[in-house]
Amino acid sequence: MKKLNEILCHLKNNPEFRRINTQKTIQKIIELLPLKMKKGVKFAYIRNQIFFFVLTHPVYKMEFEYNKSLINDLLKKSNIANIDEIRFFVTNKIEKKEKPYETPSSYQERSYGIFENSIKDENLHEKFEEIRQIIKNS
Repeated sequence: MKKLNEILCHLKNNPEFRRINTQKTIQKIIELLPLKMKKGVKFAYIRNQIFFFVLTHPVYKMEFEYNKSLINDLLKKSNIANIDEIRFFVTNKIEKKEKPYETPSSYQERSYGIFENSIKDENLHEKFEEIRQIIKNS
């Protein structure tokens, strides 16, 4: 019986699953980019020997155009074959940002203020009675 690791290595080396290896390499290239560039990449893909970067904002497009030589160097080191050109474009779909969960500013009181105040210190006894009145009034 083969181990799972052997099966995965066999699938990885099989030419039919070349796209899986290419996508993994593309993700590695994105991870190797500097942080200011990596934040702007939505995803990347290869089509017709052209490496496409889909960006989130037009400012990132300018940054990528300026650092095109850096990306070419990364591509040469990663051994991706048949890349003739690199292109960048900004997606026209706006990402919806999730609104953070807002906690209510006040909670509904669950207590009725019925408790025994057996504290001997006068100051603390008065404080507890003030708390009891606040609870009863709310």
